[in-house]
Amino acid sequence: MAERKTEQTSGQKKGGKQKLITIVVVVLLLLGGGGGYYFLYKPYQEKMQHKQPEESKAAGLIKPITPETKIGPIVEIKEFVVNIISTDVQHYVKASLSLELDRDSAVDEVNKRMPQIRDTILLIISNKTPEEVLDVQGKNQVKAELKSSINSFLKTGKIENIYLTDFVVQ
Repeated sequence: MAERKTEQTSGQKKGGKQKLITIVVVVLLLLGGGGGYYFLYKPYQEKMQHKQPEESKAAGLIKPITPETKIGPIVEIKEFVVNIISTDVQHYVKASLSLELDRDSAVDEVNKRMPQIRDTILLIISNKTPEEVLDVQGKNQVKAELKSSINSFLKTGKIENIYLTDFVVQ
């Protein structure tokens, strides 16, 4: 009878040890997962949050529109077609633009200087290749060049943004 009690006691001890080992393994896995999240995923997530605004500034993207954002006066530039640089076949761009100005007084000057503005647009776009104007970064680069070039000869106001209302590359 004493032998049976010893067997039952040792069986209970084995079961107790297995439960203890299982609990320890589960706790270690949870701690490992939490540590992995804290040390690996969280810094990556923070890095990506900080990287997005920097990429937007670098690419020259338009500021996000919020309810407080004021939109200045807009002057539309009618559709135009321009040949672009290509080695194999002829390519062209068909585009329409809208210029957002910083003040109302600049509208008259922009309308008076429209031939000069259209000439600037045609010269800048005609010096691009299809690859340069097909992707978003290329379009943003063209917009930045146009904005800078047109603002260089405006006296009463400045261009805040350029919006592509129609843009086809063929």
